[in-house]
Parts: sequence; C-alpha cells; structure tokens
Amino acid sequence: MIFNTIAELIAEHIECDPSEIKMETTFESLGIDSLDTVELIMSFEDTFGGTIEMSPDLKTVQDIVNLIDAQA
Repeated sequence: MIFNTIAELIAEHIECDPSEIKMETTFESLGIDSLDTVELIMSFEDTFGGTIEMSPDLKTVQDIVNLIDAQA
C-alpha cells in the first residue's frame, strides 16, 4: 500500500515510529522543513517512479498519497 511505504520512508527520515504517522498528519507537525521535504520527495520519486512537483498544496501525508496514487 502506498501509505505504508510513505509512512516508512518518512519515519526513517525523521527517526520516528511509522505508527505515529497517519494520513492526516502534516509535515509541519512532524518537524519537516523545506529541505527535508525536498529529500523526501526525491526518495518518493526513487521508490515509486515518476516526478513529484514541489507545491505549497502538499501539506499532509494524504496529499502525497493522493498524488502518487494518481500517477500510478
């Protein structure tokens, strides 16, 4: 499932338990800044293929899941 993979990648990046990450979790609440976001997006692109454009609309884990799901 896309969500589980994304949660694991984020958890690995910020060193937390993946179970702490929910669909509605915001990147801000996880302490993820713009540099972290760029690094995570590159990781998502490597994992799922495709290209993800940086956007101020990408605020939650759900936003990334929806974007990757739409590209699949």
